[in-house]
Amino acid sequence: MSDLKDRLRSDLTASIKARDALRSSTLRMLLSAITNAEVAGKESRELSDDDIVGVLSTEAKKRREAATAFSDSGRIELADKETAEAAVIADYLPEQLDAGTIAGLVTAAITQTGAAGEGMRAMGRVMGALQPQVRNRADGGAVAAEVRRQLGG
Repeated sequence: MSDLKDRLRSDLTASIKARDALRSSTLRMLLSAITNAEVAGKESRELSDDDIVGVLSTEAKKRREAATAFSDSGRIELADKETAEAAVIADYLPEQLDAGTIAGLVTAAITQTGAAGEGMRAMGRVMGALQPQVRNRADGGAVAAEVRRQLGG
């Protein structure tokens, strides 16, 4: 079993004992999402820590989007709940990259791929070079927006 999944399970036990309802329900939801990912496809498999971080990133993004939707529609109490769940999930994710770091990585990738004068036609090539560096550490939309900005699109 992966270390991260073990940590989630032990933290779930601790939160249940501490009667922390928010943390307990969030960890149950995460473990359920991990189990669903493990049995998805033609045959079940054990997820690696990297795969689990991917599942957690997806769940965190869902919470952020739901919080935005709830706050836009005036449902502040539900938005707060989603934001609190996202904060619990963030405890298990790697440190997120800031905008300055992302801009530096994009500049380096454009130089590395030789895409400086090609404009938006080179976006796929630049994103392909960036993906291994930013996976699970930055929102893909933010990275794509920075690539578009630097390529002049």
